Amino acid sequence: MKIKMTVPVVEMQGDEMTRILWDWIKEILLEPYIELNTEFYDLGLENRDKTDDQVTIDAANAIKRLGVGVKCATITPNHQRMTEYTLKKMWLSPNGTIRAILDGTVFRAPILVDGIKPYIPSWVKPITIARHAYGDMYKNVESLMEKGSRAEILITKADGSQTKLPIFDFESGGGVVSGMHNTDKSIYSFARACFNYAVDTEQELWFGAKDTISKTYDNRFKAIFNELYENEYKKKFDDLGIKYEYSLIDDSISRLVRSSGGLIWALKNYDGDVMSDMVATAYGSLAMMTSVLVSPEGNYEYEAAHGTVTRHYYKYRDGEQTSTNSVATIFAWTGALYRRGKMDNNNQLCDFAKKLEKAVIKTIEQGVMTGDLVGLFQKENITPKKVSSKEFLTEIAKRLETI
Repeated sequence: MKIKMTVPVVEMQGDEMTRILWDWIKEILLEPYIELNTEFYDLGLENRDKTDDQVTIDAANAIKRLGVGVKCATITPNHQRMTEYTLKKMWLSPNGTIRAILDGTVFRAPILVDGIKPYIPSWVKPITIARHAYGDMYKNVESLMEKGSRAEILITKADGSQTKLPIFDFESGGGVVSGMHNTDKSIYSFARACFNYAVDTEQELWFGAKDTISKTYDNRFKAIFNELYENEYKKKFDDLGIKYEYSLIDDSISRLVRSSGGLIWALKNYDGDVMSDMVATAYGSLAMMTSVLVSPEGNYEYEAAHGTVTRHYYKYRDGEQTSTNSVATIFAWTGALYRRGKMDNNNQLCDFAKKLEKAVIKTIEQGVMTGDLVGLFQKENITPKKVSSKEFLTEIAKRLETI
């Protein structure tokens, strides 16, 4: 008998190879065992263009209403994608839109498997990246500048008074200008989420920025983190024997490489975007990284930390067989199903989610994996076997039946 779901999960379909994997995961690993109950939104680039991106906004609001969402990887279009898909305009990042509406924090952590050793040998424990998921360059305003033009920031206060801050005079030639923002409300939410997560998991927390250069913008983040730590969290940290530390981001990176892991590294939006990919790759593969967006209201959105695997999609489209790692996408589904089960007191759903995760790990540890992991796998008396994208899911299903 299939497991029933009383409340739906928000399901957000995506693009390219991950879109193909998404349907296979449902067909092979979910629908045979669960009466899958989802509220569906197609966030594929063509449908976002068709709906003028309203579908992304609707999906984000659905997460606020239902509490849990699971998202497939999506394309954020550039100039090349505009031509390829004949788009009306260069739509914003759907992740950026959803994160702005939910105002959450993204926590990303590696999936550890016996047999896949990190490229940095000292990393014996997972490093969780806490990425601020609002503002900065993801909600920026940009413009090309002509020769002879001037860029300024104009600040209009509530009383109507104005202040102008010069940026640059493009006297000798053209250029480009960008304007970014963030809000105290969002930074406080980010900091609290990080401190609470550190307390819940009993891990030390690092925050890295560049306040020596960005003496107002980055320093605002630093000040809010310090304020909350001193006023609300210091005693909790002391009682647990864990630490909070701020350091310049470049110093944080050098210390991180020498660490053993087992910590939370809080970063601003762009820094978190870049460093989560670096950390995931250092642990073995970007496709072995969990990612969850947590809003201040307790809404959760799960997704894979990687992109749409364009190169594999073009091969698949041309009729070639691919060996694409689907682990992070599977774990996005298991995370969402487990969270839904916890919220609804559905123990069967929670148990299934954990069993599926164990089946994924067991498959790899027994030597069956996608091509990206074969060169990384080292386990005595086991020779890794490369299988196709769909075969990998079928192998997981075999082991799921035995757990």
